[in-house]
Formats: sequence, C-alpha cells, structure tokens
Amino acid sequence: MTEKLQQTLNIEILKLPKEKQDAINSFDWVKNVEEIGRKSYLNDDEVNDLQLETGLMLIGLVDFEIYVLNIEKNIVISRTESQNIANEIVEKVFTPIAKSIEIAIKNKMKSYEPKWDKRINFIISGGDYSSFI
Repeated sequence: MTEKLQQTLNIEILKLPKEKQDAINSFDWVKNVEEIGRKSYLNDDEVNDLQLETGLMLIGLVDFEIYVLNIEKNIVISRTESQNIANEIVEKVFTPIAKSIEIAIKNKMKSYEPKWDKRINFIISGGDYSSFI
C-alpha cells in the first residue's frame, strides 16, 4: 500500500469510534490482505487496489456487496475469483477485527452501571434524549 494511501486511511480511521480504531490498529490487516492478494496471483497494483477496497470497507464507506463488485471491477477478475478473495478476507481480516471490537465493547459494558435517575428522566421527558446531556 502506498504511503499516501495509508496516511489517508489512518486519518479516516481516527474518525471511527475508539473500539473500532483500536481493533483495526491492533491488527496488521494490510499485510494479511497483501498475502491473500499474492496467493491469488495479483500483481503489485492489484494488491494495492485490494488493500484500498479493504480499507474502504473497514472504515464503513462500502458494504460487502459493493466491496465484491469493486474487487471484480478494479482488479479485473471474475465474479467467482472476487467472491473467493472477499470471503478469505472476511475470514482472515474482518472477522478477527469484529471479534476484537465485540470483546472491547463487552469489557466496557462490564464496568457500566445504569443509573435509575437517568431512566426516570428519560421516561419523564417523553423519550427526549437531550435529558441525558
């Protein structure tokens, strides 16, 4: 992945919730995507395109169906090949990151204690979330 592209993705990652930032940054997804691309006989430009598409998926700019279509279109491979690559990336990149986010949220919720007065304020407000501010 080019340095400029990596910097741009890092800026966008900083805009994500903390749990998601930590999960993405604690995992070397760029290297994993590169290995998957090399295993699929992609050249350097195609690997860069695959990393870009994966980064866009990680920061939430595209959904999975568009992700697969973008791989197919930008790397110029068949639908089956793009689906296979996407499935492997889901298994080796997205799933570990999602599990890490899930664990972080569960750990955060263990220390969370709901307060009765906030519930009462919410009910009295008629469902106005501004009562929490």
